[in-house]
This record gives sequence, structure tokens and C-alpha cells, in this order.
Amino acid sequence: MFEKILIANRGEIALRVIRACQEMGIKSVAVHSTADSDAMHVRMADESVCIGPAPAAASYLSKAAIISACEITGAQAVHPGYGFLSENAAFAQALEDHGITFIGPRAEHIRIMGDKITAKETAKALGIPVVPGSEGGVADYESAIGVAAGIGFPVIIKATAGGGGRGMKVARNAEELEIAFRTARAESKAAFGNDEVYIEKYLQKPRHIEIQVFGDGKGGAVHLGERDCSLQRRHQKVFEEAPGPVITPKLRAMIGKVCADAMSTINYIGAGTIEFLYEDGEFFFIEMNTRLQVEHPVTEAVFGVDLVREQIRVAAGMGMSFTQDELEMNGHAIEVRINAEKLPNFAPCPGRVRMFHAPGGLGVRMDSALYSGYSIPPYYDSLIGKLIVHGRDRTEALARLRRALGELIVDGIDTTVPLFEALLNEPDIQNGEYNIHWLEKWLETQLGA
Repeated sequence: MFEKILIANRGEIALRVIRACQEMGIKSVAVHSTADSDAMHVRMADESVCIGPAPAAASYLSKAAIISACEITGAQAVHPGYGFLSENAAFAQALEDHGITFIGPRAEHIRIMGDKITAKETAKALGIPVVPGSEGGVADYESAIGVAAGIGFPVIIKATAGGGGRGMKVARNAEELEIAFRTARAESKAAFGNDEVYIEKYLQKPRHIEIQVFGDGKGGAVHLGERDCSLQRRHQKVFEEAPGPVITPKLRAMIGKVCADAMSTINYIGAGTIEFLYEDGEFFFIEMNTRLQVEHPVTEAVFGVDLVREQIRVAAGMGMSFTQDELEMNGHAIEVRINAEKLPNFAPCPGRVRMFHAPGGLGVRMDSALYSGYSIPPYYDSLIGKLIVHGRDRTEALARLRRALGELIVDGIDTTVPLFEALLNEPDIQNGEYNIHWLEKWLETQLGA
């Protein structure tokens, strides 16, 4: 087992990893920018190293600075959290070249799944169902028309190197396709330095269902059920739950086995999430995230496992502490992502937190790096906390979420808490009857956002 782990991240996910290290008797090293010198993860770690100025490009995204911090502190492994360098194959490879363990998948798997086209081709070869679409990138409008004619409108154009909804456009006919195709390429070039796009069938009212997988790197792999992440704004998830309201045990077992078998075939190591669009009983592969997800706590809640602990175990060469037969869902869990944003336009709202009080009680978990007096810097993602609740069933989980939101105090800044309080009054949310388009349509009518 490792004696010391460096966490190449900040905020609540850095705290999450530090806590797992503490329980396992492992020393932790926090890295931070000059803007994060008073951050909670710096205070809680056994050691800390400043790795650069406030901009992420010069600190949290600096491979050389992080590797230097490992050498200075003697850290034997790096946990990347999510975001930043967590899905950077070059970083994983650089760590390996320096004799440092990357707590995550092998560089080759990150590389394969990081490109949307290669990921789709790989998924198809592994027996994972995919959305009908182009075979590889589409170079010009004439080719795009040919693909659209073959699969039928509406279609969606996506950047091969995309993420976060950038370089993604919907076209419902040939006229829209021409504009959407050119716009998607331009956005992709600006955001990722790569204008290659591909085309898929656009599903009308799908849900976003993702399967949590875990592998030991030696051919052993399991699935830990699904999460429904359909409530999204601008392709960013805001509300996640497990199990999915419309997924039956039979469907779960079927798609879970497909995903676990695929990970076993490629000797995948660590945590990963295979994401699907789900409509009318069918699953269609979107992408695979080769890292821990923001929403991993809902899976931990319903299965009673510590996914970070398992990541560390398998990275150290130990096996998983459970088998597929030992994994059993218990109750229902919901997570809401609380951002420092001002409604109705969701404008970032950094600033000083005059008072912070986390909710508590049975079945309530608050993952946050806030504290009273902390100043949220303007340089990073606006996520300031994740509120996770667990109940015996979905009805109890929703009631517990309502109660916990009422207890939460974040004074001094605006947050998205009012959004979730309003959503809980909606019959569609209460009944679990929503899809990936529901939230944006609701926001247009309710908040004018």
C-alpha cells in the first residue's frame, strides 16, 4: 500500500480523497495555487505545496509542477480527482515515466475513450450498443448530408474532442444542417483546437443513464448499477439519482453485464462510467468517462461502498474488496450540485462566505470545501458543494432532500439552492417523469433563463 498520496485537485473532491487517505492510514499531500492558499483541502492535508499562480493553466494543469511536487514530498501516487488532469493521457504517462502511480486507468484507455469517435468504435467492438451515426469524422457538408439522409433527421453534430456541450449542434432538416455543421466545427476549433466533428441520430426524449463500472486491471470487473443524470442545463448535470426511476432490475442487470464484460475484456483498472442515452427500452452509448464522477456519492450511498478507497486499493495492486454477487442496491439516493451562481441567469457569484452551515441528520451527506469566512475565488468552476441524501425509497429521499435544503446556510453569496427548492414542487420531478430536455424547457418558462 502507498505511504503518501498527492491529490492533484482542489475543493470538495480534494477533501474527499484526503478523507479516504486518512481512513486508510495514508499521508496526503495537497497542491494549491496562490489563490487557494487558505482553502480547506490545504488545511486538512498532511502536507501542502504551492504549484503556481491562480490561473489553472499555470497551476492545477501544470504537469511539471505536479510531478515536481511529488518529487519534493516523496509522494508515491497521484489521485487526480475529476476535471483538470483526470482524463489526460499524457499526464498519466508522464507519472508512470517518473515512477509515480496514477490512481486511475492506464494511459491507453484514457486516450482511447478521450476521442469520441475512437470511443464509439471501441464500444461497438466490445458489444456496447451505440447511437446510429457516421463512421468516423465528417469532413464536409456534402458528406454530412449523406450521413443525415441515411439515418434520418433530426441529427446532432458533435466535436470529436468535445465536452461540456461545446461543438454540439442539433439539425432537424437539411437547411439547419448546413448552419449547424459549420457552427459546430468553428466552436470545436475554438474550444479544442480540433474542428473534426461527427454526426449521430438525435433522440427525441431520451434520458441520460450512466453505468458505474470498476475494474482491477487483471480482467476482473463489476458494475455498480446506474445513475439517472437527465436533469441538465447546457449539457451540464445538476441533479442525479440512483437507481434510475425508469430502469427495471432486468434492464439494470442486462446493461450492467454488457458494460462489466467490456471492461473485463480490456483489463480496465479503477473507476469508470459508461454513459448512455436511454429511450423506449434501448440504450445508446454516448461516451465513457475514465475517472471518478462528480456524482459518485449516490452510488456509494445505495451500495454502501467507498469508491475512492477502491481506486487506491487497485492502484496499489490489491484486488477489489467486493464481487458482483456481493453488490446489492439499498434504497434510493439523490445528489444536487450547488453552485455559486446568481439566478435566473446562472452568472458566477464568487465572494466571501459570511456563514456556512451544512445540513445533517440521518441519510444526509454534504461534500463541500466551504467554511465561514472563506472567499470563493473567481478562477475556477462555480461548484461549491454537493448535497447527497439517501432514503429507503425515492419518496423518502425527496422528502429528506427538501428538509436538508432548508437547513443549508450559505450566507454572503448567491447559490443555486432556490432552483432545487422549486424543482421539488414540480409533479414531473416528484414522479420521476423527465428527460434530458425537461430542465431547459422548464427554465425558459419559470425563470426566463
